[in-house]
This record gives sequence, C-alpha cells and structure tokens, in this order.
Amino acid sequence: MEKELLVKSTPTEVEIALIEDKKLVELHTQTNDTQFSVGDIFLGYIKMLRPGLNAAFLDVGVRKDAFLHYTDLGPQIMSVLDYTKKTIDKQSSGHHLDNFTLKPDNEKNGKIDRVFKKHQPCLVQILKEPISTKGPRLTCEITLAGRFMVMSPFKNTVSVSKKIVDNDERKRLKVLVESIKPKNFGIIIRTAASGKKVADLHDEINKLVSKWGRITEELKKSKKPAKVLNEVDKTEGMLRDIMNDSFNKIIIDDPEIYNSAKTYLQSVAPDQVKILSSYKGKKPLFDHYGISKQIKSSFSKTPTMSSGAYLVIEHTEAMHVVDVNSGPKSQNRDQESSALKVNLEAAKEIARQLRLRDLGGLVVIDFIDLRNKENKNILYTKMKEFMAGDRAQHTVLPLSKFGLIQITRQRVKPELKINTLEVCPSCKGTGNIEPALLLPDEIERHLKFIVETYPNASITLKVNPLVYTFFKKGVITRQMNWFKTYRKWIKLVSDNEMPIIQYKFYNKFNDEIRIE
Repeated sequence: MEKELLVKSTPTEVEIALIEDKKLVELHTQTNDTQFSVGDIFLGYIKMLRPGLNAAFLDVGVRKDAFLHYTDLGPQIMSVLDYTKKTIDKQSSGHHLDNFTLKPDNEKNGKIDRVFKKHQPCLVQILKEPISTKGPRLTCEITLAGRFMVMSPFKNTVSVSKKIVDNDERKRLKVLVESIKPKNFGIIIRTAASGKKVADLHDEINKLVSKWGRITEELKKSKKPAKVLNEVDKTEGMLRDIMNDSFNKIIIDDPEIYNSAKTYLQSVAPDQVKILSSYKGKKPLFDHYGISKQIKSSFSKTPTMSSGAYLVIEHTEAMHVVDVNSGPKSQNRDQESSALKVNLEAAKEIARQLRLRDLGGLVVIDFIDLRNKENKNILYTKMKEFMAGDRAQHTVLPLSKFGLIQITRQRVKPELKINTLEVCPSCKGTGNIEPALLLPDEIERHLKFIVETYPNASITLKVNPLVYTFFKKGVITRQMNWFKTYRKWIKLVSDNEMPIIQYKFYNKFNDEIRIE
C-alpha cells in the first residue's frame, strides 16, 4: 500500500491529508487559535463538584469549564494531587521522582467528593476536545507520548504493545526498558520500538523526562489555571504516531513546517528524511494532487462509488446512520451476488468515511439485504478487515437479523464537517434569476459597448451551449449580423460549465473583459 502525507499551510490554518493508494483517508485541520488539543496538559482548579454525576467541573483558564469523571481519575490521583500542590508551593525537589513517595492507589468505585475539595489545584490532561456545547473532557492519568514509547509519571510498570507479536522481542524490550527507565515513571512500549537499540530508547526516555521537567517548571510559575504543556503540532504528531517504513512521500508546501518536520525526522528516523520534500509548484498543493476534488466528492451527504452505488449519511445527536443504495447502474440479474458486491464496495467506502469525517460514537449501517448466511459472514469479516487500518478504538458487531451492522468508534474531537455546496452563480443564492428571454438583448448591449470601447480588440464570447445554439440558428445567424454591424468577427465558444444565463467576454490573450 502506498502512503503519502500532504501538508498545506495558510496564514490561519494547516491542513494535513493522509493518502492511501491515491485515496484520501484522513484530513486533519489545525487552526492558529485552537485552545484545546488532545494531549494538552493544564493546571486546573476544582470549580464545582457534582456527587450525583460522580464528576467535577474544573476551571482550566478558558471560557468553557472542563469535565472530569471519577473513572478518569486513575489509580494514582493522590500522587498527582500531592505532586501538584508541593510543586506549586515550591516544596518539591525537582522533576525527577526518585525521592517522591507514591501514595496508595485510589478506590476504583469511590466518590468524587472524597477525592477533591473545591478550589483544589490538580494537574490534568485533555482526553477529548470540546464537542458541540460540551467542554473538554479531562483525565488525571498523565501520559507523555514519544515515537517509541509513552511515559506515565507516578507508575512503575512496563508494558509492551500487543501489536508486537514476537515473544522474544517483547521480552527483550521489556527487560531493556526496565533497566533504563527512571524510578516512578511507567512506560508503554509502542510498536515502532520493535528492533530498536538501547541507545534509541534511552535517548527518547531522556527527552520525555525533559518534557516532564518543563511541566514542573511551568507549575512552579503558575498560581492560577493555565496550560502548562502544549501537545506537539498536528504535523509532528502525525509523523510521530503513524510514521513507518510503508510511507512513500511526505510533501509540505510551507518552508517553516518543512524545516521543523525535517529536524524531527532527523532526530527520530534519519533514514526517512529522503521521502520528505518541499512543494514548489505554481498550483495549490491540494489541487495539484487532486485532493480538493476528493474533498468535494467525499463530504457530500450522498458520496458515490465507482460502480454507481452510493451512501446516504445522516447524523443525530446520539449516532450516525448510513444507508447503502445500489444505484441505477446495477443490472446484475443475480440479486444475491449483486447485493454482496455492492455491500463489500460500500463497506470499504464506509470505513474510509469514518476515518475521513472522524465520526465517533455509535454508527448504524443499513446494508442491502443478504439471504445467504455465508455471504453475511463474508461481509462482517470484510468490514472488520477494512476497519483494521483505523487508529481510533472501535468495535464492529456482526449483522443483526435486520441486516444492520453496528460500529462503536472512539470520539476524541468534533466530527469534521466540510460544506461542499456552492452559491449558485446565476441567482447568487436568492433562488431567482433574471428572465432568460432578455439575455440576448443584454449580451447585444454589452457587445456594442466593448466594440466601441476597444475597437481593435479580438473578442471571444463564451456562453452556455443552449445560448450558443440560439446565436447559431438560422441561415443568417446573429454572429453573422454582428460581423455586418461591427465589421469584426466575434468568436463564439460553447462552454458546458457556464450557467445558462452567464456569459463572459475575452480578448486575444484569453483575459476576461469585465464590464463594470
């Protein structure tokens, strides 16, 4: 599978497109005024306790209060609270936890008001970005992510990603990391660490400890709610989380982001720097690689597939509903095999749409009815296979007796919505246009004005095919009459893209002649 990462920058935002086999599968946008990103770490203060919800609302220094449920406190919450208070009061000896005494683990089914008091400070991390009217969701289980591992303060455990299946490699990594990790820091070893040497892993541990040091320094300065650590920008975050040997290209159109990405790759994956390139083309990056067109076609309410089959995607507050339709091109007489073929194509497109739009929560898919039990099993197996590339946590349930497949998918940020509708150039969004009957007279008036204003200019008139036919009909056409009147041949061009009442005049350099 070919994988490409395209990064387009504008003064207000950065757009990142992940391409697999020439198809857009993920689109991420980062604006300059983003207050919250998953992974950001804040110093928050308890604003309200809600024992009925077993949750608390925290002031983290921005307009929306953040939500913290008891289940997101983590076993080490007492250690987090103790470290936060001592650091703010400047009683801690530094960011190394060698001399820090861990507190007993918190009760799994306790009460929020037994843990917190009002106005109490606490170190928290963004678990989910604000969605709709809800503020961000928090966790007190602090994690610092690197390329090869994830570090958790106030823990002493070392675990290995389940995706590393070689038992010898799992044992090697666990023993190695246990021997070099600092005291009271837990480590989760990521898939990318497979085969790496001790020097690479030790270097990353030092970087993560240094990041924890920056958090501690910010805490010492803070006396009120504030952000103490920014998660890395989305470009670097994507490189950190998805970068592997299967990538073919990384193309960036902004010199500053390119240099930042190059520096990052040189430090973590020097052999991958060769696939990084800076885009210098005249056309916008997304236009050059056909991404703009894919965005327009993919974010409509009814995305269409190559066979002519299409999906209808509807959204509610609680879930998303997808209906699969075979479309008018389906002419296979064998209904069962035709339905299976359309369903498999739709399953692949639905898996892509979930990643692309970042749909979360419950997704219910109404596939075309299948009678054969074996075909139902094939569809279910393929649906799981197509979803395997999705980095978000998800569960795919088998087909119900009503032919529905239900998918639950992790939601950590708002759904990506792109309005692909355009304002009608004829009516300007009003729904009304000038009478088409008057169009020829209007063109005649404007043509006369142009000929009188630019007597020596070569003039081309571009119109809709219906208008073109009107001007060309008869033995003596209107075009001939123009020649008799102005002693100048007016070139007439039919343009399928031109709305029926729109027209444009051009000179010999193909520059539009505007009539104010």
